[in-house]
Parts: sequence; structure tokens; C-alpha cells
Amino acid sequence: MTDLPGRLAAELAAARDRTLLLTDHDESELLRQHSPLMSPLAWDLAHVGQQEDLWLLRRGDGQRPGLLPPDVDALYDAFTHPRAIRVRLPLLPPVEARAFCREVRSRVLDRLDHFSEADDPFDFAMVVSHEQQHDETMLQTLQLRPGPPLLEPGDPLPSGRPGVAGTSVLVPGGPCRLGVDATDEPFSLDNERPAHWVDVPGFRIGRVPVTNAEYAAFVADGGYTTARWWSHRGWEHRRQAGLDRPQFWGRHGTRTRFGVVEPLPPDEPVQHVTFFEAEAYAAWAGARLPTEMEWEKAAAWDPVTGRRRRFPWGSAEPTAALANLGGGALRPAPVGAYPAGASAYGVEQLMGDVWEWTSSPFRPWPGFRPMLYATYSAPFFDGDYRVLRGGSWAVATSILRPSFRNWDHPIRRQIFSGIRLAWDA
Repeated sequence: MTDLPGRLAAELAAARDRTLLLTDHDESELLRQHSPLMSPLAWDLAHVGQQEDLWLLRRGDGQRPGLLPPDVDALYDAFTHPRAIRVRLPLLPPVEARAFCREVRSRVLDRLDHFSEADDPFDFAMVVSHEQQHDETMLQTLQLRPGPPLLEPGDPLPSGRPGVAGTSVLVPGGPCRLGVDATDEPFSLDNERPAHWVDVPGFRIGRVPVTNAEYAAFVADGGYTTARWWSHRGWEHRRQAGLDRPQFWGRHGTRTRFGVVEPLPPDEPVQHVTFFEAEAYAAWAGARLPTEMEWEKAAAWDPVTGRRRRFPWGSAEPTAALANLGGGALRPAPVGAYPAGASAYGVEQLMGDVWEWTSSPFRPWPGFRPMLYATYSAPFFDGDYRVLRGGSWAVATSILRPSFRNWDHPIRRQIFSGIRLAWDA
């Protein structure tokens, strides 16, 4: 019990340090809306404090008074106010938002000082996960922002290996354990549970994600002007949105990354593509997108032991030698950079770098039960969403698991999304 409060406090602090770094800009920058898809950064800043107040001080009871007046507290309800209109709300000025977050955190740490068996550590872990996910969202906002860069150059990354792009591995058919239980991953979310057995037919899967060079060949071959590679919905969206290359790509072999125009790295995983673009590329390449069951089997199942691994490489916690996580790099690593992070089947870079689109709609696992509040996952099941797996370079190390399920609309590409191919065996 003594170590757990300290660990939770450290993870809360790490999330807050990241939030403050990403919002350490002039007030005008924080109150500006760079895209209707994203909130002003000032909204995210206060929202993480408001949710921490709700879940850790008010214990999830929205009827209990919080530290903000009710009319101000209501401004940060994500279900009430869509992103596109948040710029028009009377938001807290950044200096007040920071002061509010400090006051909430001070009271939360007081609660941790008196942590007892009556306290549920999941509540604290959920708040950490929520803030870290908003930090990734704020990085998406900063990527969409026009103008000179606000962020420092990213941390260095290991070199890739030649010869791995375009290769695949076989995953034989057979049963595996999908999802997790609270005993396996006490901080897992409701849509990751419960663990259950599935029988997955054999398939092949890309050893590494699709690279910029591979995707550029699709563009050069008329991939965006050839309807036969696209689904009907995908082609209609491509046509209406005027898509002709991944977001942030220039016309002459460049990309814009956080305000910096630079040559397009050929060996990095392609990112900022929609599900429809991923689907079309896969068709052009004579492949398909993996299902999320295939993806998770390739990532977590060990056919030798007949057991699930906690991470693709085993039980060791993620490190900079195993995966590109945490946001410091500000970009994906070259393919082949993490051979030590391979799964039991030899699949690499499953954690970090880019979120990988799967062909699966977002649905509950058998036996699903909502936790915390009914509107976390359930309202999104069977909607117009596709599941993404694996996390991106922007995801915090402490919150990611092979069972983690992200979901988004198939037209979204401001997210750090990429592609891994699959084939029937």
C-alpha cells in the first residue's frame, strides 16, 4: 500500500508536467482555435482539472459542488459542448485555469497522503490516463496550428534497419486469449474487458508499419485518382474532401511537422491517414487491414507458452530501447528501430510510433460491463467508428497496453494514424 500512493502521485505529476509544457504559450495562442476538429488549448487545460475535481474530489458525483461555480464547471463538459463551438465559450483565462488545476491537485495529493484500503486506485489511474490522452490531443492541435514552431526539436531516435519494410510474418491459426481482466491489468478500461478466448484463423501481418516511401509509391501510381482501390464511401469522401496525399505532406517530397517544413523521411511509418486511405492503400498493395483480433493476437499471444504476454516483448515495462512512446520524439521512429520490442511472432513496432487502423468496428467484447460511468464507451459501440491499435509516439508509456482500444471516425486523420497490412494465410 505504501508504494502505490507514491506511484500514483508520480504518474499524476508526470501527466501534469506534460500538460504544462504543451500549454506554456501566450494567452492568445491558448485561446485560439486552429481547427474546428480541435478545442482551444485553454479548454483542454481547464478540462483536465475539472475532470480531476469531479472524479477524485467529488468522487464522480456531478451533483456535488466542485471548486468551480456550476456555470463555469459546465463549460468543460465534453458531451454538452462539441469541439467546434468551444472557442465561443467564456472560458477561464489560462492563468486562472492553471491556478484552478493547482488547487485541485493540491487537494488530490492531500487525499493521497491519507490513502487507505477504502480508496480505489483505479480512480487515480483513470485521471492519469485521461490527462495523458488530452496531452496527445493537444499535440494534434499543435500539429494543425499554422505558423512558426512552438515546440523544441524532438528527442533523437534509434536508426532503423534496412530490409524490413514490406516484409511479413505468419501467425498460424488457433485459439488465443483476447482482452484482459482486472486481475491482469487493474487499470484497464471497460472496453478492454473481459478476457475471453477466441479462435483466429491463420493470417500474415506486416512485420513493421507501412513507410512513407511505400505510401509515396501508391500516390505516384495514381492511387488517389483510381476509384477501384477505394470503397464506395471512401471514394466519395476522397472526392468531396479533395484528398490527394496524406495530411501535412507537401507536393515535392516534404512534410510539415509542428511548423517545420522538412524532407519526407522515407523509412518512417506514414502517419495522418484516414481509415479510407489506409483501406485503399491496402487494396492497391494486394493486402487488407488486420482485424483487431488479429492485431492483438500478433501483439500479445505467445504460442510457445500458450499464454498472453503483458507487452509484445514480454513482461518488462516499456523503455526507450523497446518502443517509441511518451511524446518526446515528436515523430515516428524509422522501421526496424526496435528489434528487441518484437512480439513472439516477430512483429515489430506494435507499441508506439503510429496508431494502426484495423478493419474492425468498435463493439463491446462478450460480457462487457460499463465502469465509472455508462457514457465512457457504450455510446460509441456500433457507431461509425473504426478501431485503432498500438498507440502512437505521443502516447504516455504508463497508460498503454496491447489490449488498449482507440476508436475514431473513418474520415479522421489529424490523429497520429498509420497502416499495418495483413493477408489471409
